[in-house]
Amino acid sequence: MKNVVAAALCCALATKVYAVTEPMPAIQAPLASKSLLLDIHQIEQGQLVAVGERGHVLLSTDGENWRQQAVPVQSTLTAVTFADEDHGWAVGYDATILATTDGGATWTIQQYLPEKQKPLLDIVFKDQNNGVAIGAYGLFYRTTDGGKNWTEEFHSEFLPEEDIEYLNELKMEDEEAYLDERGSILPHFNKMVMDGRTSYLVGEIGLIAKSNDFGQSWEQFDPIYEGSFFDIERTQQGNLLAAGLRGNVFRSLRNGTPWQHIQTDSTALINDIVLTDDDRLLLLGNGGALLVSEDDGQKFVAWSQPDGKALIAGVWFNNRLVAVSEDGVRTITIAK
Repeated sequence: MKNVVAAALCCALATKVYAVTEPMPAIQAPLASKSLLLDIHQIEQGQLVAVGERGHVLLSTDGENWRQQAVPVQSTLTAVTFADEDHGWAVGYDATILATTDGGATWTIQQYLPEKQKPLLDIVFKDQNNGVAIGAYGLFYRTTDGGKNWTEEFHSEFLPEEDIEYLNELKMEDEEAYLDERGSILPHFNKMVMDGRTSYLVGEIGLIAKSNDFGQSWEQFDPIYEGSFFDIERTQQGNLLAAGLRGNVFRSLRNGTPWQHIQTDSTALINDIVLTDDDRLLLLGNGGALLVSEDDGQKFVAWSQPDGKALIAGVWFNNRLVAVSEDGVRTITIAK
């Protein structure tokens, strides 16, 4: 299995063996805030939530002191989001989807499918009812009722015409083989971002796409490089920034065309893009990589962390970066 600290966790999970089919509650761990954590979200002005391995969900009001919450699964959780201060969702391994209606204090299972042997890697809600969860090998689920029901979608628009023809032929010949092939033919979907009425999706094999109907249909951008992307964000000045493997960062002044390759002088996998309140851009990466831009992403200066621990996701909170990493939460002050 590839390095688990990569935010997208784009790994060959088909080899994982599932001996347990019923979920087991997460164990209360005194050092949960020092464990592998994979996402962090600011629920409201004074509340943070972080998620990670073994079903860990942590809450904090200051970014320093964290309280582990009771969670009904031990599956590694990869992403968390909230539609408002009360209603939130988390996703992870075993195609798990959890929900909370009390600001993260308690969680319930909406979906748990270990037989899928695939992780969900991100989740987005545009309101309390309408949400999308995405993951490895094109895993894609949609809800229109707050997660009471989740419907799986297969987005063939990400396949070349010859692959679509191949699947259609296989379906007529061998239904079981067709379903098996369909489950692994799409690229990993790593991150989905809402930008007003437009949604952006990034993933494996240079995938960047946009949708104007909340992911019901997608328009793919022309390829700009062959490696995976792990995040895409609209900058404070209204431009697009996409980041991925080997320090690759691309910037667009025209919503995706053309893309300019930005020199970062880094070969680290970039996991996350963080926008600060003082108009800076932060790139968080493996090997302790932390890159800072004060000119809307035209150039970056290294603030890399000396311990070399992967920085996986972060938020700008109380004028500091609060990041989750392979060894827990850390707060970083970045002077101008």
